Amino acid sequence: MAAGSRLRDDRITLAHGSGGTAMRDLIDEIFVTAFEPAEMEDQARLADEAMRAAGARLAFTTDSFVVSPLEFPGGDIGTLAVNGTVNDLAVGGARPLWLSAAFILEEGFEIVRLRRIARSMARAAAAAGVAIVTGDTKVVGRGSADGLFVTTSGIGVIPPGRELGEVHVRPGDVAIVSGVLGDHGAAILVARGDMALSVDLESDCQPLNGLMDAVLAAVPEVRAARDATRGGLAAVLNEVAGAARCGVVIDEAALPLRDEVTGLCEILGLDPLYLANEGTLVLFVPPGRAAAALDAMRATEAGRGAVAVGRAVADHPGMVVMRTALGGERIVDMLVGDQLPRIC
Repeated sequence: MAAGSRLRDDRITLAHGSGGTAMRDLIDEIFVTAFEPAEMEDQARLADEAMRAAGARLAFTTDSFVVSPLEFPGGDIGTLAVNGTVNDLAVGGARPLWLSAAFILEEGFEIVRLRRIARSMARAAAAAGVAIVTGDTKVVGRGSADGLFVTTSGIGVIPPGRELGEVHVRPGDVAIVSGVLGDHGAAILVARGDMALSVDLESDCQPLNGLMDAVLAAVPEVRAARDATRGGLAAVLNEVAGAARCGVVIDEAALPLRDEVTGLCEILGLDPLYLANEGTLVLFVPPGRAAAALDAMRATEAGRGAVAVGRAVADHPGMVVMRTALGGERIVDMLVGDQLPRIC
């Protein structure tokens, strides 16, 4: 333990979930120190000027994170929890403002590792411009939680007049992705070390709210936006096609993929279209506004690799089709199962 620390153990014990002094010391030294909440009540009391605008709406989302391994190249379960929740708000057009964070801790988990993850979360929240304002901890017995699970919820404000949604996509709209695909899923697979693979890959875990602000300022007509997490680009496009009752056509040659990801998928028999991303935006914009959207995205760090990959069509409603590099076509369907579990 660090000098001056009130924590008496190097690892989580059941006493840290008891409601007594051990739990209070853990919360104060790990979470209060990292997140610096304004007050320590059983609820966060929130106000922001954006909420007062006529027609403004609150956006609310929640997600749980069970990634394995907990720390990986490009991030950890903490940055994943913050950025994942921020991005779920941002793609709906909301300005993310506040997060909650709840931790399920397994008896025996290293306190130094918990401290490292909490600090990582605090840095991610600061980078995204959000505050972690409330939370909870629970401790379960050894062998019950695989170290650490994190649940985050987020609140944001949608400005008046902003309406983004998959149902607004129309035939002719252009599909744009903000950068390379599949990096997160591939990085997690390599980090597990199960197959002795040596590939230099990092997760794309990052906040997308700044990128969304930039593209919406330039192109308020954006129809829909999604972050391509579990199920990858294929899942997002299929969900858009189903909700909008249109088809989607993409070009294989246009897909932004690293050679390392493509090679890894070829070796393991995976399809990169289904690999998860944790910092890649998928947009649909009217055809006349695609160039402006691309320019706005490429002017940001998070969107500098933005490319158009396809478009919505009137044909084959509810179906996604890819034009292959060999000149043929294939259906890109939803996965029945999961290529790679425990990736977020």
